[in-house]
Amino acid sequence: MELISTITNGVCKLKLNRPDVFNSFNQKLAFDLQKALDDCEKNDEVRAIVITGEGKAFCAGQDLAEAMDPDGPELKSIVTDHYNPIILRIREIEKPIIAAVNGVAAGAGANIALACDVVIATESASFIQAFSKIGLIPDSGGTFFLPRIVGMQKALALMMTGEKVSAQDAEAMNMIYKYVSDDDFSQEVTKFAEKFAKMPTRGFGLTKKAINASWTNDLAAQLDLEGVLQTKAGGTYDFQEGCNAFLEKRRPEFRGE
Repeated sequence: MELISTITNGVCKLKLNRPDVFNSFNQKLAFDLQKALDDCEKNDEVRAIVITGEGKAFCAGQDLAEAMDPDGPELKSIVTDHYNPIILRIREIEKPIIAAVNGVAAGAGANIALACDVVIATESASFIQAFSKIGLIPDSGGTFFLPRIVGMQKALALMMTGEKVSAQDAEAMNMIYKYVSDDDFSQEVTKFAEKFAKMPTRGFGLTKKAINASWTNDLAAQLDLEGVLQTKAGGTYDFQEGCNAFLEKRRPEFRGE
């Protein structure tokens, strides 16, 4: 299996499983990840999603052997049919998605991580905009997310040089949420994801909608949208439960509804 999917305590872990090629994407893995994300969206049992990799790497991006195969998919199809649907699913699924970067994240692998809601990395992980090394431009949302995260000049420099960014530097420039020691990584990711899975999932989803819209809205439009989404959040079970728990001085038991 090139993608391993497991559900535990409300968390679906999607593990890229091509360790012999550093979990680089071929067509099958891309389509498998798209389907797995669709399944997570539809499954009410799943209240948080973790994307990670098997072995030493998170994801080295595109499998270049497939890209150079005369009988394989064309480059345009690799971008538009393989990667773009993954990025859109990550941003549009109304559940928190955590990139658990267990090693090197390069090319499309780095940008898939950056598209997630939260990135947690091992101390030994690194991020590389490797496209310039083979004469390509960053895809998989890289030209959208990275400059918004670290600023235009820093993003362009990282894209043009293909410089490796350590997990420590990535945290310092706000590229990722945080890094943790390699020994504590698995436990920390599990704890973090399971915490999300017990929180108000519908509110998280509406928050993602608001953040997505903020890239293009002006202030007035964003304020209007906040009013609409807040009204929706106020109609959820979790809002009522949260208020009741606060008034009753107890811990809320959210259902994600």
